[in-house]
Amino acid sequence: MIVSLRTNLTPEQFEMMSGTRGVELVDGDLKEMNTGYECGIVGAIIVQYLTNYLQNHPLGLLSVSDAGFICFPHRPRLVRKPDISFVRSGRFPNNRGPRGYARLVPDLVVEVISPNDTYYDVEDKLNDYLLVKVPLIWVVNPDCRSVHTYLADGTIRRYTAEEELPGEPLFPGFRVRVADLFPAPLPTPPVELA
Repeated sequence: MIVSLRTNLTPEQFEMMSGTRGVELVDGDLKEMNTGYECGIVGAIIVQYLTNYLQNHPLGLLSVSDAGFICFPHRPRLVRKPDISFVRSGRFPNNRGPRGYARLVPDLVVEVISPNDTYYDVEDKLNDYLLVKVPLIWVVNPDCRSVHTYLADGTIRRYTAEEELPGEPLFPGFRVRVADLFPAPLPTPPVELA
């Protein structure tokens, strides 16, 4: 269920509020982000792969959906919280992320489509990220077991479950089979006889 509350807040007012986990600011209004258990699992798997890579290649800071970004001049009352984001080293002072929201364009945005996401909502977020030229965007679709990638130069590519998702241009040498980003069915526990 999508909950939207008209508030006419600024990003600075939104940043000072408590209890905004799972909420974005969209044109000054509070909007609950669509989530789902499967999306959380897929997000955790992606974070695990990227974290493993970054342990050997310390290129920047990886964050999850609590990290908000204020970087949309075309929509000044917008704060986006991607499911996963990454910022290259050297972009934050002292290479430390801010305590509040980031006021820069992330280098990677990952959005995992949930069952409650509408086509409009996904397109709206994607358009915002493309307008500020996020260098790499992954839109992950658990239903289709695919990933669409968008590069700042306009290149768009769809990767299916059988293909490998590359990390270029941000993560040289990173590759993961798309099927491995989605949870495998758990084995059924044996039935114990009484």
